[in-house]
Amino acid sequence: MASTAPTDYPGHDASAALGERLRQAAAERTPLRIVGGDTRHFYGRPVEGETLSTAEHHGITFYDPVELVVSVRAGTPLTELEAALAEHGQMLGFEPPRFGEASTVGGMIATGLSGPRRPWAGAVRDFVLGIRLINHEGIEQRFGGQVMKNVAGYDLSRLMVGAQGSLGVIGEVSLKVIPRPLTTQSLRLELPLADARQRLAEWGREPLPISAAAWLDGALHLRLEGGPSSVAATRERIGGDDLDNAWWDALRDLALPFFSADDARPLWRLSLPHRAPDLGLAEIDDTAMLHDWAGAQRWLRAELDSEALREACREAGGHATCYGPRVAGVEPFTPLSAVLMKYHRNLKAELDPHGIFNPGRLYADL
Repeated sequence: MASTAPTDYPGHDASAALGERLRQAAAERTPLRIVGGDTRHFYGRPVEGETLSTAEHHGITFYDPVELVVSVRAGTPLTELEAALAEHGQMLGFEPPRFGEASTVGGMIATGLSGPRRPWAGAVRDFVLGIRLINHEGIEQRFGGQVMKNVAGYDLSRLMVGAQGSLGVIGEVSLKVIPRPLTTQSLRLELPLADARQRLAEWGREPLPISAAAWLDGALHLRLEGGPSSVAATRERIGGDDLDNAWWDALRDLALPFFSADDARPLWRLSLPHRAPDLGLAEIDDTAMLHDWAGAQRWLRAELDSEALREACREAGGHATCYGPRVAGVEPFTPLSAVLMKYHRNLKAELDPHGIFNPGRLYADL
């Protein structure tokens, strides 16, 4: 397979127009609300500012299936990128959530969210090779490159992952990609949560082809991926019932009934160590929990005191994020310590001296 030219994937370079808009916003001190497909608007604090869309800045600019590298503009629909990779039997290893057909590559990078494959393949940040960032002066800056040797040491390109567009406008990103698995088999095993945890711990010490694990409604859900013989042997050993592989797509996109918008209770994502015990809060029971990422990520539906929940997570070595719809008086992200907030403010002041990039998206003071 040879590398593909940009003409193989028609797109549009709107970097000049975006740069001009940013120069004007900086001169006038106009705050901007940066959006692509706006499918991740629920994640983080609301932004008061003029809308700056990256949707017109789209297209794959470079793709080398042999080297497993692709470069793509921020406004490119995620489905378009995934379709191009699938034509060559490849995919994004971190399995990014889509949240809708309009979801873009820029939003994927800005939020830094990964899917069920994360513990086995890595997170978004692990696959970023380089980024072109449009700064407050409207100048396109390049960080990193298209090969791993260019991303040693402190890498500003990976700093943009999860920054929610608060440090500049992502113009283009270069990513590692991986081959698609030859075989996929999903299973459902009726197991209490404690037994599921024990089995996952045991299986984790063996080279089994597990690529996703989640516990919900009294059952452990597993995905096996790899060579046909390895998957078949593991499926025979583990047992359980067949599960539609599409179940993982629904989990990735928060489309399972557990995440239904009809449920008025706040939705929390708890990031905790694998072996973290139950948090000991009376409001939490197994029916309100979904354990993903082999247990390190726990989704919670419950009405409870946010400070008590976050303190319990902190004591367990983790943190809690509140997803939309937004809860009055509750910050989406765990408040930072004074020292960490100082570093964040200094970084924001350095890269966004006029405060025009998604002000307040992460924290009110940024």
